[in-house]
Order: sequence, then structure tokens, then C-alpha cells
Amino acid sequence: MKETTGQAAGGGAPPVQRAESDEAIGRCAPLFRELRPQVREGTLVERIRRQEREHGYRLVCVEEGGAPVALAGYRVTEFLAWGRVLYVDDLVTVPVARGRGYGGVLMDWLLEEARRLGCEELHLDSGVHRFSAHRLYHSRRLEISSHHFSIRLR
Repeated sequence: MKETTGQAAGGGAPPVQRAESDEAIGRCAPLFRELRPQVREGTLVERIRRQEREHGYRLVCVEEGGAPVALAGYRVTEFLAWGRVLYVDDLVTVPVARGRGYGGVLMDWLLEEARRLGCEELHLDSGVHRFSAHRLYHSRRLEISSHHFSIRLR
């Protein structure tokens, strides 16, 4: 993992690190299984590499005891509706590390990264059943601004 230049506010907060190598991405697989169980075993690195190439996806994490315990996947894009946006695709903390502030560390880092990159807004979608995540987002002044609709095509 490669430590980023920024760190979340709060003296003892662990550093946010970029997961850039195949090995670093692979070490994040247990977290992705928690959030995205539909992603088939063994395809994670390939899918992330494709998202990096095609959509500018970036992956960062926080470690505890030498292992990733929380991660965020994001990209910067532009919408007619909102302008330049940092969009958070993935944000998860392993269950045993929840409540230790790692989600907040990542959210603070993402907000700062969005400002650093000249974004006008930060956006994310969250499952309607993820109440503890919603508390985190509200604590960072994110608002519920729309409903997300989808249809399964295959």
C-alpha cells in the first residue's frame, strides 16, 4: 500500500493509503466480499483494473495490524446536473472493526480529496437498509437528495 499525502483530521487517525498494486487490491478482497458479494472470487483485480482504465476508479484503504479494515473506491466525473463530482462507488469497514471511526476517517479523506481535485460535490448511493452508514453520512452533512432507480437487464 502507498500512503497518501493527506490524512484525516484528528491526531491519532490512521493514514489513508492507496491500493495500487495487484497485491494491495487482492488484500482488499475480504472487504469487497462484505460489500459486493456478487463479485465472483478471482475477478476482483481484473474488474478494478478495467474500472481504473475506463472510469478513473481509485481505491484507498485504512489498515489495522497490517491488514485493510476499511476501504473506499471512488472516481471523479462530470454531470450536467452537478458539475465535477467525486463519486464514491464503494465504502465499507469489516464488521469486526466497525465503530472504531475508520469510516469517518475515509469520509473525511474523501471530502478533502474532492476539494483538492476541484470537485463541486461529492455523491454516493447507499442501500436503504444501511442505517449505520447513513448516520455517518449525515454526520458529515451529506443530504438525501434523490432516489436511485434501477432495473436488472440480465
